Amino acid sequence: MANTAAICNSFKTELLQGIHAFGTSVVRAGTGADTFKAALFLASATLSKSTTAYSATGEVSGTNYTAGGVTVTNANAPANASDITYWTPSASFAWTTVTLGTAFDCCLLYNSTQSNKAVAVFTFSSQTVTAGNFTLTQPTNDQTTGLLRLS
Repeated sequence: MANTAAICNSFKTELLQGIHAFGTSVVRAGTGADTFKAALFLASATLSKSTTAYSATGEVSGTNYTAGGVTVTNANAPANASDITYWTPSASFAWTTVTLGTAFDCCLLYNSTQSNKAVAVFTFSSQTVTAGNFTLTQPTNDQTTGLLRLS
């Protein structure tokens, strides 16, 4: 089975439970926004809409790659336009001078503040990197192309 792009089902439920705090401010009882991370996964992994939490199983490994991935720059507040609510990280996900020799094709966005709960799985064409940089450029933060869009 391969990785499949999707907003995780558990995340949709957790939104209604008020678990995730995106952006720069918080309205729930917490004192700050949550920390989100992005981790890369092998093409042979099986992440999908059924993924509920980050696990190192199937995650890439290699020179200068840290298990758990990179911290997401979360300076954009969620917004709404034309009945679509959206959010995009304020910076690209970047891994520098990495060697990832086994094919990978997936990134898991997850909330490390909230027990590593999964948010969404993003897939792309299979990649390997040898002593180079790997960047996942973020889309424009709007209702048409935002990374997470709910309508």
